[in-house]
Amino acid sequence: MIFRDQLAIRTRGRGTYEVTAEVRSLLQQSKVSTGLCHVFCRHTSASLTITENADPAVRRDLEQAMARLAPDGAGYEHDAEGPDDMAAHVRAVLTRPDLVIPVAGNALVLGTWQGIFLWEHRLDPHAREIVVTVIGE
Repeated sequence: MIFRDQLAIRTRGRGTYEVTAEVRSLLQQSKVSTGLCHVFCRHTSASLTITENADPAVRRDLEQAMARLAPDGAGYEHDAEGPDDMAAHVRAVLTRPDLVIPVAGNALVLGTWQGIFLWEHRLDPHAREIVVTVIGE
């Protein structure tokens, strides 16, 4: 069985947005008991990550580390949409557009402190689309 649906996420600008509950809801709708859940971000300046969902300091520290790796306004040639334009693309390339999570018992097989996050790399708010595909039986 294959199930596919889409999430619409409105961001408030750069940062992480937990989408674990929304992905779980789609998985439950799929009725797949055992299989894989593929989560895909349809954008080149945002990405997905699985990280700790208990202590928000982890996500703040990740954002600070990423700012050192891909700073805004670092003299990039591609800056048509502002100083965060190319930095957002670099950040998305360094992370991932997609995740694959095992499914067992119609549940995501995530660790105790793991959550699924959309990582917005642009400074301004954006409307983002995430495609969730569940494959299994």
